[in-house]
Amino acid sequence: MPEPTEMNGPDLGKMPVGGAPGTEGKDSVANGHTENESNPFAEYMWMENEEEYNRQVEEELLEQEFLERCFQEMLDEEDQDWFIPERDLPSVGQIQQQLNGLSVSNGNAEEILGKSILNPEAKEFVPGVKY
Repeated sequence: MPEPTEMNGPDLGKMPVGGAPGTEGKDSVANGHTENESNPFAEYMWMENEEEYNRQVEEELLEQEFLERCFQEMLDEEDQDWFIPERDLPSVGQIQQQLNGLSVSNGNAEEILGKSILNPEAKEFVPGVKY
């Protein structure tokens, strides 16, 4: 198509009615749609259900987030149930501290025996033997 500055009088008559290429023979309406077109707003019909679509997408995202959170909680519970030596056993340093806190003393033996309600004259207990 020739540029508008290059057009002279006779070329103006050859220009299509709608002003757009490929619209020869079609009646053009002011909004750019043809009169034969059934729904001039067809390309905007997706906006009709935009709120419903947004609600549906939001529900799907919330459901996905909920499933991920449940899955993570399940993994955390599983980790707590499993025995992991590095996590569940005390370290060597902790065991040494506990052993250092222990002491053996025989000084209070008579005091403990004096308070005891056990019979020192009783026979030794042997499982499975009747007396």
